[in-house]
Parts: sequence; structure tokens; C-alpha cells
Amino acid sequence: MGLTASASALLLAACGVVDGIGGSSSSSTPKKGNDITVGLLLPDTKTKRFDKFDYPLIKKRVAALTDGKGKVRYANAEASESKQSVQMDQMIDEKVDVILVDAVDAKAFAPAVRKAKDAGIPVIAYDRLAEGPIDAYVSHDNELVGEVQGRAIVDALGDKAATSKIVMLNGSLADPNTALFKKGALDELKGRVVIAKQYDTREWLPEVAKANTEQAIRSVGLNNIAAVYSANDGMAGAAIDALKEAGAAKIPPVTGQDADLAAVQRIVSGEQYMTVYKSFLLEANNAAEMAVAKIQGRSLQFEALTPDAVDSPTQKAIPSQLVQVVALTRANIKATVIQDGVYTVKDICTPKYASDCAAIGLK
Repeated sequence: MGLTASASALLLAACGVVDGIGGSSSSSTPKKGNDITVGLLLPDTKTKRFDKFDYPLIKKRVAALTDGKGKVRYANAEASESKQSVQMDQMIDEKVDVILVDAVDAKAFAPAVRKAKDAGIPVIAYDRLAEGPIDAYVSHDNELVGEVQGRAIVDALGDKAATSKIVMLNGSLADPNTALFKKGALDELKGRVVIAKQYDTREWLPEVAKANTEQAIRSVGLNNIAAVYSANDGMAGAAIDALKEAGAAKIPPVTGQDADLAAVQRIVSGEQYMTVYKSFLLEANNAAEMAVAKIQGRSLQFEALTPDAVDSPTQKAIPSQLVQVVALTRANIKATVIQDGVYTVKDICTPKYASDCAAIGLK
């Protein structure tokens, strides 16, 4: 990866607390040494970033922070809440030192969080805010994600926005981020466009999003859909497939989120209008630093990493870090995912996309 943890180090340096990074000495007395185990529970494999980026980045950063002695015990729930609860039980039984969790179902996972806490294991919510006694939370400004997506649609429609019909493909109701994405998007869209159909997407499944898009096409009419708000890239790809299979001569503006490689390629080719690039590299590195600081009792470092406070339905003022986001379009691919080392030009500009890449100066 091209992006290192330098941004995190700068944040800590600005606060005067670089102690403890890379296993160096600290003014606080560590609870544990470098021989630690971080449990990592991620929610699904459909979202490509989790296995491709988040897990490897967290594993690498934990190793760097512990002189290679720290380990990450990883499990993916494959979109099953019950499976994730079993995985949590296994990590508690194995007595991992701290757990980073991106919950499949934030509310249903609360008892598992409580069980970990009762066992003396800190729990840090990662990417999604789980309910229960969470020690900290690291994610992005998720309401801003929706605002960026909604604003992109309004800008794309221009003078025709007020009379344009759009379809909204929201995320899973079990994910607390969905409500934030939706709120942010509606703040930008309400009164500025006509929301013809709106769907919540079970477990963020692309096949569900595709079926909903097909239903919207039948209900609204293919040529009457001026844009599609899709909360993430997997659903965006499914919506685009449905529009193409229905015979769309030109794909209307479609939003996304996560900057999946396939989505970036669709943006290059003009099939997808935009995606929201969230620096999961910073998110993952900072989550690893939070976990290690928490285990080792480095309270100053931990506080520097959690300058924000977020409420859940069961807890107030959770120490948090919210990483900023940016709209990724054809115009700024170089300045975002390529500059940050997420993808290379070679990754994006395969033979299928070579001419499109050349047209926007990607070479």
C-alpha cells in the first residue's frame, strides 16, 4: 500500500503524544507488552474492501506497532448476524486482548458486546457503530457520505433536477450507518428532485438491489429514471446491470460508495457517475492504533486518536474518530485512489478500459 500511518503519526505528534508507536517507550505504564492478540470481526465478503484492504492493513499496522509480536485473529461473518455472534463467542473463549468489530446487525450484537466486556475484553466499533458498552468507535462522517452522494445527483441533473425522477437504493436497516447515509442524502435531495421509488436493501446484497431496480423500472419506466441513488458500489453495479439489461441507451447518473475497483472502472467508462472515497487506509491504521493503545494502557495516545464523541441508542459520548470523505469522479481519480496507493493505473486501466483511461489522461 502507498499510504502509511504518517497521518496518524502527525495527529499524535500534534497532540504531543507519539509515545508507544512502534513499541517505543511511553510515559504510561503498559497494561500488556507487545505479545498481544487483536480480534477482528468484519461483516461480509460482498464489500470487497474488507478482505482486500481492511484486514491486511490492520494486521500490518498491529505488527508494526508491536515489533512484529502482535497478532490479529480474523473472522468474516459473511452477512450472518448469528455467525458473527458465534465468532465473537470464540474470540471471548480464546481470550483475545481487544476486539474490533464491524457488526452485521448493530442492535442484535449488543449482548455479545456486553459479554466481551464482562470478560474484561475492550470492544472497539469499526466502520459501523454497534450498540452495547463500546469502548471506542472509528468510522467516517457517514451523514456527510449521504450528503456528498445526494449533492452529486443534484449537480448532475442541473436545471432539470426539480422535475427529474430518481430511484433510491438505501442500505440495510440492520446497519446504523444506513440511517445516516439516508439522512444526509435526503437533506440534499428533498425538494430538489422527485423521489419516485425508495428501497431498503436487505444485507446490502447486490442481488436484492438489482431486483429492486428492476421493480422500479417497471413502475417508473426506464426512460423516466433520471438518476439512481445507490448507497454503495456493490448495489450501484447491480443497478447498472439492471438498467443495461432493460435496454437503457444511456445509463443515468448512479452514485456509490467505497471506491471498489470495479466501481472506479465504471466511473472511467462513464457507466457510474461517482463513488464516495473513504480513506479506509487511514480508518484501518487508526483502528489498529486505537486497539494497541487500549490494550497497552496508553491513555494519552488513545485520547489523541479519539477526538470526537458519538452517541448510540444505548450509550452517550463514545470516544470516536471520524475520517473525512471525498466524492470520486473521473476528474480526481489520480488525486485520490492512485495517489493514496489504493490502486495503480495498471489495476484500473485494463485492456477493456484502456481507451477510456487515455481519454481522461490516466496513463
